[in-house]
Amino acid sequence: MSPEPPLLGEFVKHLSLERGLSRNTCLAYGSDLAEYLAWLGSRDPLKADGRVLEDFLWHLKSEKALQAVSIFRKMEALRAFYRFQASEERVAEDPTRGFRSPHLPERLPKFLTLDEMDRLFSVMPKGSFSTLRAQTALELLYATGMRASELLTLRPEYVNLVEGWVRVLGKGSKERMIPIHDRAKRRLAAYLEARSLRFGDRACGHEAFVNRSGKALSRVQLWRDLRALGRKAGLGRDLHPHLLRHTFATHLLKGGADARSLQELLGHASLSTTQVYTHLDRSDLKDSHKRFHPRG
Repeated sequence: MSPEPPLLGEFVKHLSLERGLSRNTCLAYGSDLAEYLAWLGSRDPLKADGRVLEDFLWHLKSEKALQAVSIFRKMEALRAFYRFQASEERVAEDPTRGFRSPHLPERLPKFLTLDEMDRLFSVMPKGSFSTLRAQTALELLYATGMRASELLTLRPEYVNLVEGWVRVLGKGSKERMIPIHDRAKRRLAAYLEARSLRFGDRACGHEAFVNRSGKALSRVQLWRDLRALGRKAGLGRDLHPHLLRHTFATHLLKGGADARSLQELLGHASLSTTQVYTHLDRSDLKDSHKRFHPRG
């Protein structure tokens, strides 16, 4: 197995330590850059120009037959790589400047209907600690729109049940406060009490959501818990944290929330990221117009 190129290791470390990107994002970008470096072979990446990138793009399109979304991500990784090299003054000019990535078709996020959410909350059985944990995760994800990683790193001391807030550490360790409604407060209070009674003085993880041994709940187990709830509700599709995040955002927007408030709640760095939900709302209005207008 050949050693990792120094430029690759340094770039991934920059993404993690300096830009604060998630582990999954760093791994994805690192993988994309490794593919590019392997394609370059003996050529120096610091001497590449726009023509080299065009050749690589053609390679991805024609030889690998990748879809636009995959090519777009790989080009974003190269943009990040060359921006970093330019900041380190290793390249005279960023070869990705002005380079156009493939156009991506607009993909509107999927979400659950109010009826589907009612079914989820009505079929949940009472019972074990793991069931209560799953119920609480569902309630909290829908109440706050937080990411799976944010739920899994939530600590009991980050929760204010008196005033109804949770403190969330988002991407890049950015902190935000999200209000929670009374139902979520009651559910979370019941879960935290059960957690305390179950583990008592025994060693337990710092995180609010823990497994039956008291260790931090894994992402895989959270997915399993939610999928099981979805099956019991008869949703006909897999229930996962990001689907609940999309549902939270869509239902708030349909209820009259403005995009700026939604941006703050979701922890989006850019309003343009939030505006996909505005587009979704407009598509819904278009359907209503077509159905109800006399000449639709």
